[in-house]
Amino acid sequence: MRELIKAADGGQISLDWFDHDDSPSHPDSASRPTVILLPGLTGTSQESYILHMVQQSRDLGYRCVVFNNRGVSGETLLTPRTYCAANTEDLETVMDHIQQNNRAAPLMAAGVSMGGMMLGVVLFSAGWDVFECTASLERPLDRFLFNSYLTSCLQASVDRHRPVLEKCYDIDHVMKAKTIREFDERFTSVMFGYPTNDDYYHDASPVHRLKSVQVPMLCLNAADDVFSPSHAIPVEAAKQNPNVALLITCHGGHIGFLEGLWPRQNTYMDRVFKQFAKAVIEEGTLLADLS
Repeated sequence: MRELIKAADGGQISLDWFDHDDSPSHPDSASRPTVILLPGLTGTSQESYILHMVQQSRDLGYRCVVFNNRGVSGETLLTPRTYCAANTEDLETVMDHIQQNNRAAPLMAAGVSMGGMMLGVVLFSAGWDVFECTASLERPLDRFLFNSYLTSCLQASVDRHRPVLEKCYDIDHVMKAKTIREFDERFTSVMFGYPTNDDYYHDASPVHRLKSVQVPMLCLNAADDVFSPSHAIPVEAAKQNPNVALLITCHGGHIGFLEGLWPRQNTYMDRVFKQFAKAVIEEGTLLADLS
């Protein structure tokens, strides 16, 4: 079910709800555990990795709600504002809305890639240091395979909303960007008022916030993820915070984590999500005591 809610600036945010009215373990809708899912950079509720987590949540009897970043899931952009990895105002609006309407329901969040960089009790394939992430994606092969494609996806979203955005930004200049860094220099950092793109990238890097995490948080990364290079994964910083568990696999790529010779259906990421979601919601007190 699609729900549109108003933002403080007059814009709208789309939420996609996957309820579970026939849940045998949580038949009462008012107290049914709710999982908020945050997709990646250009992702929506229809990404396969999101739908997998929806199914895992359903197996546990929980409801899910997917927070779609502004302008990416078909809704009209009402104001000249989209989203970035460092700004959580829309997410805070969504969290308040969900909590006010589900006061008796346990709540947790899971983020994938950029979604994990913004918030989450469980994070998958998060880019910890945006400077290192963009540098990795600018290597010749990775630029060809990933960077150019993602840049074109970002530009396509901007171009779809050109009538409202061109009032404030030089969209023709944005459309000439060849990399994510150039896109952010010309559009994202400008939109959110950063003096320079470096200021934005520093703000967007969750490595700087790891020490302030005060609830149990599980982070899954793969050592061969070009979006989040292994040398930039904050192993030592994670060791200093008892609330943070950092799980690094040798392989898995970016939001991959396939298993077996002939991978089918569930992935390692799916299994980790399901187990941790159940632990947080059903054994949250015991989990907190471990930290």
